[in-house]
Amino acid sequence: MNKGIFALSTGTFALGITEFVIMGILVTLADDMGISVARAGDFISAYASGVCVGAVLMLLFRRMPLKRMVMMLAAVITIGNAATACAPEYWTMIAARFVAGLPHGAFFGVGAIVARRLASPGHEVRAVSYMIAGMTVATLAGVPVGTFITNALSWRAAFAIVALAGATTYILARMWLPHMPALPDHGFRNQFHFLRTLPPWLIFGGVIFAQTGLYCWYSYIDPQLTTIARFSTADLSWLMVVAGAGMFIGNLASGRLCDRFKPSAVAAGVMVGGVVVLLLIFFFFDIKWLAVALLLCGTGALFASGSPLQSSIVGYSKGGELLGGACIQIAYNGGNAIAAQIGAAVIDTGLGYRYVSLAGVPLVILGATVIYILYFRYERRH
Repeated sequence: MNKGIFALSTGTFALGITEFVIMGILVTLADDMGISVARAGDFISAYASGVCVGAVLMLLFRRMPLKRMVMMLAAVITIGNAATACAPEYWTMIAARFVAGLPHGAFFGVGAIVARRLASPGHEVRAVSYMIAGMTVATLAGVPVGTFITNALSWRAAFAIVALAGATTYILARMWLPHMPALPDHGFRNQFHFLRTLPPWLIFGGVIFAQTGLYCWYSYIDPQLTTIARFSTADLSWLMVVAGAGMFIGNLASGRLCDRFKPSAVAAGVMVGGVVVLLLIFFFFDIKWLAVALLLCGTGALFASGSPLQSSIVGYSKGGELLGGACIQIAYNGGNAIAAQIGAAVIDTGLGYRYVSLAGVPLVILGATVIYILYFRYERRH
């Protein structure tokens, strides 16, 4: 792997831990702060809200050289997660999680542009998948370790590790990323011109529907594993390894498939598979061995559409690549925020944790439909 892409992947590694570790420690965090699990879901939403705001704020820095922009975002990752580790109560935790989310969308947006420039011709999607692989490695190793550290020491120590990973990203980006000039700037308003065409909206719509549907299930994976599948709290560490393995495999597999097939066809096929997995989770998650297999497949579906669509949006947002690359993360994390609230509403009605997966099925169907429209209308014959 190119050293520059590796530097980017350390940033997505840090972002992966801070985004996903909270889902494996939600019950512990809620107990420590004296709030309900449903209310602790607000910490997920606060992070996702920061992602949305930060993506738009990046337009203020559009004249900044790309390398310097990556370094600035790494610094914010460090500061936001250090503040999270020190948060004393609910509202300061909300604020810290919001700040920690600010660099997320922008980092992926800038990172996708840089990774494509560093890639050899014809392998741009694979390069983006290598960048995103840092996040999947976080779910494979970093999140389980964070969960273990939370159970052994404190959840604060887990977020301190993320702050350290952010600082490492800053150092590696400074050492290994080549100088890249800022993107051509045609004015603030021209950044939005690509939004006059339909393909970006199809990508954003497909992402937000499918992500919301899958995250209805995954946002509350901790209590589902302990109450439906009846695993112990001690089992959560190795179960998060399984979840991370699914994300890692799904991301790299889709990146390689895009060397042969259109990215939209790969992403839509993944979403159809996600519908099947959610239905199987609803009916069979109480069978332990099958719950493990479905956890692997579900998290694979969660991440396999990421690199195809993250790379595609750069091609469909000429003149506004930075905004396009960041906006797709708004769609992803907007879906996360909505999903956490839908899941909480399902739980509060008394239906229980089992039904959060079923609530996501129609949304993922909508996402797959929208991406298939993109494929058949714009990409099938090209």
